[in-house]
Amino acid sequence: MEQGTVTGGVDKMLRDIEAEVRYTRPMIRRDALNPRVMEAIKKVPRHVFVGPHMQDSAYDNGPLPIGCGQTISQPYIVALMTDLANVGEEDSVLEVGTGSGYQAAVLAEVVRRVYSIEIIPELAEQAAERLRRLGYTNVKTRIGNGRKGWKEYAPFDAILVTATAEHIPRPLIDQLKNGGRLIIPVGSVYGHQELMVVEKDDAGEISEWSALPVAFVPLTGADES
Repeated sequence: MEQGTVTGGVDKMLRDIEAEVRYTRPMIRRDALNPRVMEAIKKVPRHVFVGPHMQDSAYDNGPLPIGCGQTISQPYIVALMTDLANVGEEDSVLEVGTGSGYQAAVLAEVVRRVYSIEIIPELAEQAAERLRRLGYTNVKTRIGNGRKGWKEYAPFDAILVTATAEHIPRPLIDQLKNGGRLIIPVGSVYGHQELMVVEKDDAGEISEWSALPVAFVPLTGADES
């Protein structure tokens, strides 16, 4: 894409995200997203994460297909999930569902380390190469069942799941640090879904609240929780 087209698309995308935040603020419990999150959204070139036939729609505020029955999430949802994770510059985050790698790239702009798992080999390999090409040396990817988490690098300051689950996998809760947050869509693929914020306090006690009704593709892989 030409630079002028990219700049115009990014500016419109940011305005659309800000408008969505204003509209949904009673539910998401905030009037604006963290400026660091918005700067990350501005910086990551979303058009690189979609196919050639999707370039004209790359900066639209909506999900787009990326192949293998999967999608790249709506920019507002990517920004919101990143914001809800409440992470800092020195934190490490687990992402379940690498997809195109876009959410991982946004996270990589705001935290020290991102670990991302994708169950579909084709998407995992493409995302790893894309992230490498863009210079994201702080993202580590692997092919696997994200329901199990990534115990080798646990515990995590935050965990983001980019596909809906019927219930919250226990290994993800176990691998979350005390004081951390798990952001996950929960519900039926063909019915109602809610974006849940699961908080583990300093004593390890769990609480949760719903941020928003959402629509995600299903979280696949055997449920061993």
